[in-house]
Amino acid sequence: MSRTSFQLSLLLSLFLVVQATWAQQETASLLVLEREALAAIAEEPSTIAALVQNAEQALRKPLYSVTDKKSLADSKDPHDYYSLGPYWWPNPNTENGLPYIRRDGERNPEINTQAGDNRRLVALSRDVTALALAFHFTGELRYGRKARQLLRTWFIDQDTRMNPNFQHAQAIPGITTGRGIGIIEARFLIPIIDAITLLGSQLSAQEQQQIRQWYADFNHWLRTSDNGFEEDNWHNNHGTWFDAQVVAYALFTEDMPTAKRRLRITQMRRIGSQFDRHGNQHAEFERTRPWHYANFNLEAYNLLGRLGETAGVDIWNYSVDGHALKQGYALIAETVLAPETWSHKEKYGFDPLRAASTLYTAQRVYNDTLFTEAWQSLHQNHALPFDPRLTPVR
Repeated sequence: MSRTSFQLSLLLSLFLVVQATWAQQETASLLVLEREALAAIAEEPSTIAALVQNAEQALRKPLYSVTDKKSLADSKDPHDYYSLGPYWWPNPNTENGLPYIRRDGERNPEINTQAGDNRRLVALSRDVTALALAFHFTGELRYGRKARQLLRTWFIDQDTRMNPNFQHAQAIPGITTGRGIGIIEARFLIPIIDAITLLGSQLSAQEQQQIRQWYADFNHWLRTSDNGFEEDNWHNNHGTWFDAQVVAYALFTEDMPTAKRRLRITQMRRIGSQFDRHGNQHAEFERTRPWHYANFNLEAYNLLGRLGETAGVDIWNYSVDGHALKQGYALIAETVLAPETWSHKEKYGFDPLRAASTLYTAQRVYNDTLFTEAWQSLHQNHALPFDPRLTPVR
C-alpha cells in the first residue's frame, strides 16, 4: 500500500470512529425514543426504507404555520394557536347552529376547515420526526435542511411563529373561546424534542436555544395559566398527558426540579386514583370508546416512565395501597390474550391493535411472561399499522 493510500485509509478510519462516537453521544441524550431501538433499526433495511419514504413525502409538504388559518381565535392574533373541540357539532335546533352540542366519540370533519391548527401541528410533528430519523440513518443533508425550515417557520421566524400558549385550543362556538382540555393537542410537541437532538448541527446553536426558550415559555404558560390549571386537575387521560408534557419540556429545557416535582405528582395523584387494584381505569371505561381511551392513557405513561428513567423517579414500579401502574398494563395484556373477557361496550368495535404501543412498552419494562406472551400474540397475529418504537405519540 502506498503512503498516500495508507493516509487516506487512516483518515477514513478516524472519520468513521468520530462519526460513531458522535452518533452514540447524540442518541444518549434522547428523551422519548430509545437508543437501543434506534441501534436495532440501523440493522433493518426495510424499516430504514420506510423511514426514507416518509421523509421523501415530507420534502414535498409545505412549511406549516399557525398564521395559515382562515379563521382567527378570539384574540384576533394569527400567531395564537386555534382549534375547535373535535366532538362538538352545530346545534340542529337553532338557526345559526349555536351553541354547539357534544357528540362523544364522533369527530366533526368541519373543524379542520374552520380552524385547523391541530391538523398543522400534527403534520409538523410527523414530518419533522420523519426527516430527522431519515437524516440520522442516511446522513442526507436535504432531510436536515427541510426539517430546519419547518422548525424555523413554527418556532422562530417572526412572521410565522406560534405564540407559546394554548389559550384558544378546542374552542366551542357559542360556549367558550378556548379550554384547558384543548392542551392535550399539544402532546405532538413532544416528539419534536428528540427530532431536534437527532438533527444536531443542522440547527445552529442560536436556533437550538431559540427553540428551547420557546418550550420553556410554553411550559411556564402550562404551569401558570388558568387553562393549564384546569387541565392539570382532570382525573383522566388529560391529566396524565398534561404531566407528560410538563416533564418532557422541563427536561428538554434543563429544568430538573420541575421535572422531578411533576413526576412525583404523577406517582401520587395519577396512579393512585386512575387504576384500581385490578388495573381498571374507570374514568376511561365510562367513555364510548373505553378500549381506545384505556390504551391512550397508558401511552402517556409510556412516556412518563421513560422520562422518569432520565430524572431518576420510578414511575414503572410505583404502587400505593395496591394501586399500581403495572396492573393497568396487565389488564390490557390479559384482554389481548382473551378478548372475550372485555365486557365494555365499544362504539366502533374492539381492535386489539390499539394496544400495540402499550404492550411493546410493557414487555420492554417488566420481566413478566404475561407481557411477553401478549406482545408476541399481537405481533404475530396482526399486521401492526405503525412501528411503536418510532411512534411515541399518536
